[in-house]
Amino acid sequence: MNYRLKIVLKYFLLAVIIFLSACTESIEDNPLQNSPPDTYMFLYPDTTINLQRSRITVHWWGDDPDGLIVGYYFIWEGVDSSWHFTTSNDSLFSLPIGSVDTTFQFKVAAVDNSGNNRYDNQIIWNNINLGPEPFIDKNNDGVYNNGETYFDIGLIDPTPAAQAFPIKNSAPEIQWNEASILPPSSFPVMTVAWDAMDLDGNESITDIFLSLNDTTEYVTLNGSIRLVTLRVVDYSIQNPMMEILINGSENNIHSELLPNLILDGDNRIYIRARDISGATSEFVPLPDTGATWFVKKPAGKILLIDDY
Repeated sequence: MNYRLKIVLKYFLLAVIIFLSACTESIEDNPLQNSPPDTYMFLYPDTTINLQRSRITVHWWGDDPDGLIVGYYFIWEGVDSSWHFTTSNDSLFSLPIGSVDTTFQFKVAAVDNSGNNRYDNQIIWNNINLGPEPFIDKNNDGVYNNGETYFDIGLIDPTPAAQAFPIKNSAPEIQWNEASILPPSSFPVMTVAWDAMDLDGNESITDIFLSLNDTTEYVTLNGSIRLVTLRVVDYSIQNPMMEILINGSENNIHSELLPNLILDGDNRIYIRARDISGATSEFVPLPDTGATWFVKKPAGKILLIDDY
């Protein structure tokens, strides 16, 4: 055997020994650990939060370095004590308004797809019990049944995105509309109408206050009413009460009577709106302070109209 062949065999045997030696060593079982997702919030139109209306659209998204986002848990602190699951990336929220400005905190945490492939009746995260895994309740019995689709909750962002939202309560506004033009004088029958609005939603207007000459005494109407007819039935007294016909209907006469009418004298009607928070508009007079409405007492029960 020549010298070169001996050298080759020597290195070959050495390589075999090293290879066999490596095969006898145990392979360390140390896979990379799954990482939780991160959550972000998008504020439109900019990142400056000012006093806002009670209806707010919030956008969010999640990013997971080693998986997929299956949904989100969110909460409005100061409004609700429970976290809610959603697969959406945005939502329009209607927040409760108060008589003073209020600040609510919104938190949202992304969820990844590293679940355990079985339905769990309890999800614990950050020492918070989130309840059972959300599912699609096909038979509407309120409990999970085998075969129903569920969201297999994996890791949840331990540091959810958070943002404080200052909510400003907007007081309602009210004004007499074009149907409420009073003549300089008339008999004690009159139809008036108004427009009422609220930036927090017109449905938040709960009451309409109607007064005659004295704003400390008023009749409370439903916040949805926009037209009434006022009339006197009994003229035997100097200051009779007025009936309130809702929408001018004989079949819908308000239970309260309107006081303080002055017969054969100047009168003024006032109106005011109140919303669900208790915030009110100013009293608006009709006619305004530069005009008068003289209400004549009828001389009899027959009205003669001299006209075509």
